[in-house]
Amino acid sequence: MKASMILMGAAAMALLTGCEKAEAPAPVDTTMTEVPIETVPSETPPAEDAATAPHRFANWAGKWTGPEGMYVTITAAEPGKYKLEMQSDLDTKGTYDGSDSEHGIQFARGTEKLSLTRASGDETGLKYLADKKECLKVKDGEGYCRD
Repeated sequence: MKASMILMGAAAMALLTGCEKAEAPAPVDTTMTEVPIETVPSETPPAEDAATAPHRFANWAGKWTGPEGMYVTITAAEPGKYKLEMQSDLDTKGTYDGSDSEHGIQFARGTEKLSLTRASGDETGLKYLADKKECLKVKDGEGYCRD
């Protein structure tokens, strides 16, 4: 588990290192009598691959478990988007589209608009998760932690 977290962190750092802003072209001197020759970049940047694009909560990818077989598996999709495979109670299992938000991953389950947010086991309100430190919470009584 720790090795995969280290690898995910290293991959994220490699991604962020390669993301540099392009320099703006130099301003054109309008006092010149000759028209400057425009230069065209020889390469166009490659399109971003959804699997390597930046995700605000990329370190949350993977499986998180809760009590009584509850779980959420988070997979990065296109930039800023996620797929959530979730068993949220004994009767509700589904796959949901999530997206980056200010404090977590937003998604809709049925008519409810919900968010996965960082929490401790105590904050989930679930006795089973009480002593866990690395958890995600959807709402009181629904949370998932890493072992």
